Amino acid sequence: MTWEFETDPGYQSKLDQARELVVEEIYPLETLDLDYDTYLEAVRPLQARVKEMGLWAAHLPPELGGMGYGQVHLGLLNEIVGRSYLAPVAFGNNAPDSGNAELIAIATEQTGRVDQRERWLHPLLEGKLRSGFSMTEPENAGSDPTLLEATAVRDGDEWVINGHKWFTTNGSIADFLIVMCVTNPDAGPYNRCSMIIVPADTPGVDIVRDVSTMEHPHAVTGSFWGHTEIVYTDVRVPATNLLGKEGDGFKLAQGRLGPGRIHHAMRWLGQAQRAFDMLCERAVSRYSHGSYLSDKQMVQDFVAQSMAEITSTRLLTLYAARKMDLEGPSGARMEIAMIKYHGAATLFNVVDRAIQVHGGLGFSSDMPLEMMYRAARAARIYDGADEVHKVSVARRVLRRYQPAEVPSEYIPVRREAARAKFAHLLVEASADD
Repeated sequence: MTWEFETDPGYQSKLDQARELVVEEIYPLETLDLDYDTYLEAVRPLQARVKEMGLWAAHLPPELGGMGYGQVHLGLLNEIVGRSYLAPVAFGNNAPDSGNAELIAIATEQTGRVDQRERWLHPLLEGKLRSGFSMTEPENAGSDPTLLEATAVRDGDEWVINGHKWFTTNGSIADFLIVMCVTNPDAGPYNRCSMIIVPADTPGVDIVRDVSTMEHPHAVTGSFWGHTEIVYTDVRVPATNLLGKEGDGFKLAQGRLGPGRIHHAMRWLGQAQRAFDMLCERAVSRYSHGSYLSDKQMVQDFVAQSMAEITSTRLLTLYAARKMDLEGPSGARMEIAMIKYHGAATLFNVVDRAIQVHGGLGFSSDMPLEMMYRAARAARIYDGADEVHKVSVARRVLRRYQPAEVPSEYIPVRREAARAKFAHLLVEASADD
């Protein structure tokens, strides 16, 4: 696989414009305590500018309102967008809407359901609708979706849905929810589930609460980026709301999560780079115990370690993106899994060091680091816990090896084989002696 380390000038110009918009226009919004409606009003002019740049909903093909960029280009863009938690909305690729848009796009491409594109996808891309992805259940391990218990039973021309979900991001403000539920209970573990679109105002959809978390410790139900608990009780929706084919829930989820993990990793990288900038600025500014922090070897170690981790994570993520562009999500499955846990660890480590260098200021809410730290901890859990991805990588690697009764590098055995192979040289050497 060949690799080019340069970005073409035309696209680099777009990236430069994106960086300027994020730093000059979106960073200031972080300091204001805006409610959801006010924030949307503030961001609409920025969305218009992003569309003029040709970077709106860049993860989707042109025929669906996106830019049709490959994963490498998307990765570079998301590294910039990820520097602010507010930026994805301005660029039309905020979770979970961006992933749900990809999901609907994939499903409708398979089925030819133009009506679903017009009813759900296009308004979602235009920012006229908000969505939620309702899969995780409080009673079951989120890292093992084969344990899902929510059901959808066919009754004539309708699906009847019953189940208990939580951590449905933006669920309390969503206009519609994509619910993953069991439609084929007797099928194999990866063919039991389907995805069904449920309008949020359907009778039986009970928005219980937005769950308070380490990231949002004082959650208010109905807020942007809330993680919602929902109970579905005899919820009836038309049979035509099925996404894709019945039993294809897992297949669709993989198509959604693969690219999404690359986007996450590059956004984490943007956050890590921002924290690194704060670390270095503090190091050259703060005087303590006779010298600046930048002169202390322990702080120099922080800088060197952080730089190495950011660089390695960036290269690994772009490599995974490149491989996905060439081979698709299935061909890059191991690389995607690696960037998930490696990227999350890099973000956490760099933010932690930046807080340490800032001391009490870093621990306070006068700097964005404490919020970044709380968000970084969540990165090790959502989209599959780190441990699950590590197991997946280890299993794939270990398949390449065969058991050996004697280690293949065992020197006594290798020595005997070498003596047999080079016997003629050993004889000549003995004769010379």
